[in-house]
Amino acid sequence: MMRALAIIAALLITVPITPTPAYASLEEQSAVAFDGEEALRVSQAAIGRTLSDQVLVNRSDAHVRLSDYRGKPLLISLIYTSCYHSCSVFTRYLGEVVDVAREALGEGSFSVATIGFDAVNDSPGRMTIYASGQGIDLPNWSFLSGDVKSLKALTTELGFTYAASAKGFDHMAQVSVIDADGKVYRQIYGDRFDPPALVEPLKELVFGLDPTSSSLDRWVDNVRLFCTIYDPSSGRYRFDYSIFVAIAIGFLCLASIAVFIVRAWRQSTTPLPH
Repeated sequence: MMRALAIIAALLITVPITPTPAYASLEEQSAVAFDGEEALRVSQAAIGRTLSDQVLVNRSDAHVRLSDYRGKPLLISLIYTSCYHSCSVFTRYLGEVVDVAREALGEGSFSVATIGFDAVNDSPGRMTIYASGQGIDLPNWSFLSGDVKSLKALTTELGFTYAASAKGFDHMAQVSVIDADGKVYRQIYGDRFDPPALVEPLKELVFGLDPTSSSLDRWVDNVRLFCTIYDPSSGRYRFDYSIFVAIAIGFLCLASIAVFIVRAWRQSTTPLPH
């Protein structure tokens, strides 16, 4: 029991006070006790759910639809800009892992959206300042705002819970991996998770689940899927050529056996000299 409580506590981005489902009002949130196991259950229950096409606003005050991100995997993280420590640490670390993933999977192979869930305060201007503070300025990484209705729908569909507290909000440290069709594929928890926890499901989506690829493209993607491996010593992914060496050695062994069999057969069928 103590171990389970410790795991739940590690998944919270701030000290848990009274987190509750995101769709509750601030008054309702203050009156409902937090159940960590229920929060995890709600988050896991979102896996397989297709997100509705909510309209959000980017840093340029332009409308962005979630459907605009269809066609490639999308990472969604939810933060609030008034959080000057935990959310910033979480976002900066996510940036480090995203860098590892881009190096392994290719530039432009997936998108990232950091969304401010505090509709009252997380304006496009605040999201711009927040992004700048984390040193993130990548073409496929959006920082988005939304109104109360859109954020209520989105956080509910993502299984993301939060609650008002004396310091602002308490919430789960959660990154949702969304597939190319807008479906929740995996949930990643914790403010410092191991890079493979995020990169491996992205690998599966980028390299392994594209039925529109040509046969050659599909073959290349399968090779990259199985041969791109994580190196804990460097903290990066690398392409492992050992499988090709093993295949070559196996081919040479089979060829040698075949030559031996052919020679033995010829010798057995050659008439002996008189």
